Amino acid sequence: MTTRLHWGCGPITPHGWVNSDIRPGPGVDIVGDIRNGLPIADDSFDYVVSIHVMPEIPYNDLDRTLGELRRVLKPGGTLRLGLPDFDKALKAYQTGDVDYFFIPDEAVKCLSGKMIVQLLWYGCSRSMYTAEFATELLARNQFQSIQVCSFRQTRIKLFPRWKNTFPARENTFHFEHGEKERQASDYRC
Repeated sequence: MTTRLHWGCGPITPHGWVNSDIRPGPGVDIVGDIRNGLPIADDSFDYVVSIHVMPEIPYNDLDRTLGELRRVLKPGGTLRLGLPDFDKALKAYQTGDVDYFFIPDEAVKCLSGKMIVQLLWYGCSRSMYTAEFATELLARNQFQSIQVCSFRQTRIKLFPRWKNTFPARENTFHFEHGEKERQASDYRC
């Protein structure tokens, strides 16, 4: 049976996944700070997903966090990270694309302010990412076969509802690390 971890799940706790977050809540199976280690055995999961959680980790803790995700991932397993795309935000700012940013005028009116507040997500984010930087971080933590995936794209051919299981936006890029391409039949829903 395929095992799947949703790290940093917040209120999004899909059935069939082990949902982990730093705070308790409905559907959260494991509560803990990944920087202190998760109460999970080595090589436990075929698939680990995390959407927009890495930015909340301070730079000095990124390697420890990625090392912990690597520890709980089975050899040949897949890690999928959704990360806000700094390059897209900068391009939107440089081209004056105010619609790119999700920050309402009631919070911030000027374009540069919208960019800054979005990248820092109202003060929650402590690290920012480009595809180049994320690739470097993953590689130095022994992740291989790293692939950048576009919004709603995956090299993992999961069950049909994959694209709607974990919300993300077009301002996000995704990384996948995995040894092989998997088919929907590799997973039990």
